[in-house]
Amino acid sequence: MIEEIKKNYGHLFEEELLQEINNVGVIKEVPEGFKLIEIGEYIKSMPLLLSGVIKILREDDNGDELLLYFLERGDTCAMTLSCCLGQTKSEIRAIAEVDTKLIMIPIQKMEEWTGKYKTWRNFVFESYHSRLMEMLETIDSIAFLKMDERLLKYLQDKVKVTGDDIIHNTHQEIAYDLHTSRVVISRLLKALENKGVIELHRNNIKVLEF
Repeated sequence: MIEEIKKNYGHLFEEELLQEINNVGVIKEVPEGFKLIEIGEYIKSMPLLLSGVIKILREDDNGDELLLYFLERGDTCAMTLSCCLGQTKSEIRAIAEVDTKLIMIPIQKMEEWTGKYKTWRNFVFESYHSRLMEMLETIDSIAFLKMDERLLKYLQDKVKVTGDDIIHNTHQEIAYDLHTSRVVISRLLKALENKGVIELHRNNIKVLEF
């Protein structure tokens, strides 16, 4: 396990911290669609991604979801950090976008390492900053972009984080992520196809411009 940790986090952490992560971390492999964190749950460990992608969602009073951001290899979730350190219930839902491998760190180690390792402290602060910027970007897209622009950005972001220009989500799944209806998404996808930006197939969407 240590070699995999070094491959993903060796450029961030010193040898001693990498060894501690190896000693206390628990490897977890989850399939696409697996729910890692649910809204209202207490979080007992923090995920460090080794491979795969996780999407972070919020939910409104009607139970409708909104995609906040994606987590990729080498990332962790600022919302998880906040809940762990404050021992509060989760405000987000985390779902594996593809088959994903992570290492789970016990929450008691997080505070200890913040005082013990400068590299860990920098990683935590940088994670907060990165996730905040991504959430601001989400807010900006909702406030300032038309739905067709939001949809194209969503598709291009998916290509970026998965490394695959073929998207296998259904129109309904995309609608859930963007907090709109399937009918709207299907209409806008057809319009994007007519512009030559994407190709629609029976079970997938191929993104041509990204």
